[in-house]
Amino acid sequence: MLSWDEFDEDETTLTQPAAAAPTQATAEMSLEKLDSVGDAAAHDARAVVAEDSDAIARAKAALNDLDVQEGLEELEGTSARVRVDEKRMINCRADLNQLVPFKYDWAWQKYLDGCANHWMPQEVSMTTDIALWKSQDGLTEDERRIIKRNLGFFSTADSLVANNLVLATYRLITNPECRQYILRQAFEEAIHTHAYQYIIESLGMDEGEIFNMYHEIPSVAKKASWGLKYTRSISDPTFNTGTVETDKQFLKNLIAYYCVLEGVFFYCGFTQILSMGRRNKMTGTAEQFQYILRDESMHLNFGIDMINQIKIENPHLWDADMKDEATQMILQGTQLEIEYARDTMPRGVLGMNAAMMEDYLKFIANRRLMQIGLKEEYPGTTNPFPWMSEMMDLKKEKNFFETRVIEYQTGGALSWD
Repeated sequence: MLSWDEFDEDETTLTQPAAAAPTQATAEMSLEKLDSVGDAAAHDARAVVAEDSDAIARAKAALNDLDVQEGLEELEGTSARVRVDEKRMINCRADLNQLVPFKYDWAWQKYLDGCANHWMPQEVSMTTDIALWKSQDGLTEDERRIIKRNLGFFSTADSLVANNLVLATYRLITNPECRQYILRQAFEEAIHTHAYQYIIESLGMDEGEIFNMYHEIPSVAKKASWGLKYTRSISDPTFNTGTVETDKQFLKNLIAYYCVLEGVFFYCGFTQILSMGRRNKMTGTAEQFQYILRDESMHLNFGIDMINQIKIENPHLWDADMKDEATQMILQGTQLEIEYARDTMPRGVLGMNAAMMEDYLKFIANRRLMQIGLKEEYPGTTNPFPWMSEMMDLKKEKNFFETRVIEYQTGGALSWD
């Protein structure tokens, strides 16, 4: 558009700054004004405005000719009001844009609980951690190894989970209240990755070393690689559920990420860091890990609820082969976490050792198997770390990781007493 305030009839040049697209009215006014101008520059300007006018006319014609049926066809079958019994976890034809009525009240409640649990890394002071980390005799080499290994794994793991949620899970879950929680979970995964970066930066660690551990440290790389293999095909935008084969593939993805990556792979590291916090060491780091763990406990519960609901709605998927494969996935993940425990704890440290951690991980694996309707594979295994169940003043018979946390609110502080 021409600016008439800047047009000088005595000059042969025109100033044409960027402006909003012309309207039909302004184009016609411009043409009338240019009719009174006779020089060559005005003639060129008139041609420009005329071209703008033609473009506007063509755009209007295109809008009038637009086949609105194209959009209606996309919504075909979803225009009616949604009934609760029409909602399904996968392969649902009901309108995904209609949040209510809720079918899965537990999903909406978890979304509300997640919002109540909001926190940010900068709320946690790292002052004492920095002093301890920089002190030459503040931590043992074994303790430093644990911190580095866990930051190396977790700084990547939550990114892997977030990618899987955004690129696969959200698109393939066809229930709006579940999608609402998945959006909240994806944001929380971003906060967790932020927290690890905040710890690494605060302590002045070698960022290249920590963030590349999933490439360079075998015990870390194996866990990341195991999770990635269940994402490759699912995250392909052309992948869709709707057949027995693809539905099973998606169900395996959910089991891999919720039951194993978040349900097994996090346990050794969190136990180690929280044990350090109980000993009044690296309390800022431990506090952030505790906030993260409370988020993850809800992620885990949500994922297990989704898996079990898919099984209820699609019983044909949960056949003998699928049950066996799900069992093997959890056992594989447990073995990888046991190897990780041996790598991070070559010697006893923080009141624990690799053998004790192996028992604990088998105890956790039994819980995962039972939560999705499979039998225990390590009968008689007990929890060697009962304090983990008592960290949040929860009832002793409840496990900290699987208990919904409701007492934390934004800006709260944790106590290591």
